[in-house]
Amino acid sequence: MLSFLLSAIYLIVSGGGSSETEAIQLYDFDPQTAQTTYVSGMSGVDNPSFVCLNKRGDRLYAVSEQSAMTSSAVAFAFDKDKKCFTRLNSSQAKGGGPCNITLFPDEKHLVTSNYGGGSITLFEVNKDGTLGEGSFLPFQGKSVIPDRQDKPYLHAAYFTPDKRFLMANDLGTDKIHVLPVSKGKNGTSPLDETGAYDVDIKPGAGPRHLCWAPNGKYAYLIGELSGEVFTLRYAHKRLSVIQCIQADSLNAGGSADIHISPDGKFVYASHRLKGDGLSIMKVRSDGTLEKIGYQATGTHPRNFTISPDGRYVLVACRDDNMVEIYRRDAETGMLSDTGKRIKSYRPLCLKWL
Repeated sequence: MLSFLLSAIYLIVSGGGSSETEAIQLYDFDPQTAQTTYVSGMSGVDNPSFVCLNKRGDRLYAVSEQSAMTSSAVAFAFDKDKKCFTRLNSSQAKGGGPCNITLFPDEKHLVTSNYGGGSITLFEVNKDGTLGEGSFLPFQGKSVIPDRQDKPYLHAAYFTPDKRFLMANDLGTDKIHVLPVSKGKNGTSPLDETGAYDVDIKPGAGPRHLCWAPNGKYAYLIGELSGEVFTLRYAHKRLSVIQCIQADSLNAGGSADIHISPDGKFVYASHRLKGDGLSIMKVRSDGTLEKIGYQATGTHPRNFTISPDGRYVLVACRDDNMVEIYRRDAETGMLSDTGKRIKSYRPLCLKWL
């Protein structure tokens, strides 16, 4: 169980541990000093590589990134009286390697992105927070890199700011699959597949993660394979690519995560396999990007997060079993190492509570 006081800011760290280990941990984070204090941990989930929270913070959902036969989405509830998370239930993802999980804006459904399964799985969220049986939606196609793009590899799903569309990033086909959100009443699908369309990304890019500008007009997509960042404009219910810049100068083929500062002025992207670290980009007045710097980090920064106040960047360095904490200069966008660390086994996902 994860017991904690509600009067503080908390950080959830999930990782690549087994069900016997505390693969999900909770830390108290002091936004004034960046000091973290371990609160408690939770076992019982194999490889919870990604988690998400509802708006009220009383529900936590995690993937169990396993094979198609054993992969699942797992639901937890937060009890305000007991001040702890307790497991509610789990439901099969039906697709191998679910590496991302996202709640629908109305919080009545959620979706897992199944990397190995080339698919997404839709789950109904019951009123008590439990998950119903998953509905499997596969994709088809391939792209130009034979050993990495021989089939679809779904990496992450996001909603447009107006909540009209789900965007499913497909590393394997170099596409973003855009599906209109429907009412999803009486067991029907919350997505309208008949109105779906694809956004074509540069061949060989490998779309992975993206983030939205606070104004909702632009999205920034990281290509895992090419190390490029794409600026997308969202207007009239359509997405279009308006810029592509090289963020990973070493062409390592391991770009991973991307986030924008709360003030919308800077975008950060993580890169692995060579010269691991974060590229730093300034947002111009027209929404496009200019690369202005690079911050070296620990090994394999698969995921990172910016603190809600924008003062810190926390980097999950998977192969160093460590979360590194950097101070962020709001004026220049540059990062400086605080020297503070959180020891955690193979950290993969960081979320604020």
